[in-house]
Amino acid sequence: MRQIVKRLLMLCFLPAQCFAACPDWPQSRLSLETQALTAQLLHWDRRYHHFGQSLIDDVTYDSLRNKESDWLRCAGLPVSEAIPPREASSAQIAVTQHPFAHTGLKKIRDEAALARWLSGREDLWVQPKIDGVAVTLVYQKGKLVSLMSRGDGLMGQDWTAKAAFIPAILPTIPDRREQLVLQGELYLLMNGHQQASLGGMNARAKVAGAMMRHSSSATLSQLGLFIWSWPDGPKTMQARLSELTRLGFPLAESFSQPVKLAKDIAHWREQWFRQSLPFATDGVVIRQGQEPAGRYWKNNTAEWAIAWKYPPQTQLAEIRSIETLVGRRGKRTVIVHLNAIKLDDKTLTKVSIGSPEKLRHWDLAPGDHVSIVLAGQGIPVLEKVVWRVKQRPNTPDTDINEFTALTCFKPTAGCEQQFLSRLTWLSGPNALKLRGLGEATWRSLMNDKKVTDLADWLNLTPESIAASPGLGPKQGQNIYAELQLAKQKTFRQWLSAIGFPTFALNVAASQKHWREVESLTAEGWQKSVGIGKKRVGEILAFIHHPDVQELAEFLGQQRIPAFDLAGMPE
Repeated sequence: MRQIVKRLLMLCFLPAQCFAACPDWPQSRLSLETQALTAQLLHWDRRYHHFGQSLIDDVTYDSLRNKESDWLRCAGLPVSEAIPPREASSAQIAVTQHPFAHTGLKKIRDEAALARWLSGREDLWVQPKIDGVAVTLVYQKGKLVSLMSRGDGLMGQDWTAKAAFIPAILPTIPDRREQLVLQGELYLLMNGHQQASLGGMNARAKVAGAMMRHSSSATLSQLGLFIWSWPDGPKTMQARLSELTRLGFPLAESFSQPVKLAKDIAHWREQWFRQSLPFATDGVVIRQGQEPAGRYWKNNTAEWAIAWKYPPQTQLAEIRSIETLVGRRGKRTVIVHLNAIKLDDKTLTKVSIGSPEKLRHWDLAPGDHVSIVLAGQGIPVLEKVVWRVKQRPNTPDTDINEFTALTCFKPTAGCEQQFLSRLTWLSGPNALKLRGLGEATWRSLMNDKKVTDLADWLNLTPESIAASPGLGPKQGQNIYAELQLAKQKTFRQWLSAIGFPTFALNVAASQKHWREVESLTAEGWQKSVGIGKKRVGEILAFIHHPDVQELAEFLGQQRIPAFDLAGMPE
């Protein structure tokens, strides 16, 4: 369950190594954005604590809490643990004080951080981190007298009336102590739940919703109970587990394992992640068997326990910049560049969101925080916008039909991106297959004014290539050799290189010479390719476009066989 009573200052234990860079904002904007983020976090806290509504997942919430801490440091303001709001949202909600405070859990990032925490500690145990709702149970002389929500760790909502509808909460236990207090997790009972393949299935929200309702619901009978703390209980973990089983709460003993090394904990974490379990989990909890007396417990992170969560199914990312790319045929694609994140062992720095219309739909801006998921075949996808910066840039709308398959045969103003895409395609595997001529090389030659149309690179020399930024004599010789090989490529490869419509490429290449392609009538194309008038119009528009005519003439002058009039078949 989300430990909202704590403020994660960072995701590792070496603060000096974990601080994020400060945003490049004036002080006034830093203050504005920090205040807005703090207000949003407070809203989520209130909805969670008072209405049981989890509007944001744990990983995203923790990431934004960390971001708020970073910005407070950047502003030179103090950073302290955030205590969730204790005021009730409704006069109808009864609030009760916990006999013992609920502590929170620090979270570690990886096995190395776990090993550092384990150093010098003994009598260690690992348990599944149940994804449910934390509660306190109070028994007096064996009779249940109170059931309350975790709340802020000091005060919680009185849920005693709901206990009668939850079979897992025993109304009586075989114990005659004046008072016995247990802390645990209400969870949704599941049959063979595999966390790795099924995820959390919104289990915690379902439990919280059932407990928050004024009336009872069928969901209450489907709840289980996992006891994970017994303040001032038996001194050793094994004794506590055995006694819990005797009292009628056997689950903790069934799912608690003694461990010594980080690799042992990693083993159980992996096994419980993939094993069929009766509940949803979001990681493991590592505990020391010895705990301080209950009077020393505070509603902040405990020193004797820690959490190691599973790899997130989603990850929060901050938008660094937004770029619109233009493909060789004029299709525009928006790329959102991100501050690097790790997701499923992949380092992600960008995600494609599709067309400019999608950008307007998402209403994105640098500084916004978005949720990223991995779709089929590990492709990153923008799932939702989690938080938007208050100060939005002025981004004038642009004509989405500005580029077509017949624009930008030259790198004129505004055409640089599409022209670069044409060059990259030209040297790629679907066209001339020129090694060593990727986007970066073409960009260098283009920016240095060495390439000004789709074929004048045929006149480059090793020296002129080597003189371009980022290149040198050896690269100049290698690239020059590849460019000379281009003259030996097939007619079909050249047609693809200059952008001939793909759907008619085979028919065009079968004509053997450019002049034959030019001589085909509309009726001839329609009959040969089996297409309609619209597609025929695209073919003829390409063939007779002035830039294509100029290009074909130049290729003939360069003695490219299928364009050279001297080599035209009789």
